[in-house]
Amino acid sequence: MEWTEEAIDRLRAFWDEGLPTAEIGRRLGISKNAVVGKVHRLDLSARPSPIPTAESRQSGQPNRAERRRPARASATSPASAATSPGSLPPPAAQRVITCSWPLGDPGKPDFHFCDATALPSKPYCAAHAERAYVRVRDKREEAA
Repeated sequence: MEWTEEAIDRLRAFWDEGLPTAEIGRRLGISKNAVVGKVHRLDLSARPSPIPTAESRQSGQPNRAERRRPARASATSPASAATSPGSLPPPAAQRVITCSWPLGDPGKPDFHFCDATALPSKPYCAAHAERAYVRVRDKREEAA
């Protein structure tokens, strides 16, 4: 793409509006990466990244992506507490992680996830983890 003065002016206007780089690219008919590169070369003002940083996780401040994502209710707190302003999630040691094994057809209204307590460091309960994970056989066992 040839960056004409008109295209650069439109890019600056879209950037000042706060549009995402992908949307700016769609409106200009170019790729998101072309937008990012030109913004960098023009030295336009930086905007906060939607990717969480270690600082934002420690401070408890949500990044842009987390602010858009609806809160997921956990087994330890009611859904209303998870979405009410000012409420903080329980410490990691007190959180109960539920099994994320899907049950039913995702297109049907009765679709849901298993509510059993998940195993430590696994996304599934004991019964579903047994189905999800297959023990790797030792090659010596196969040779025998």
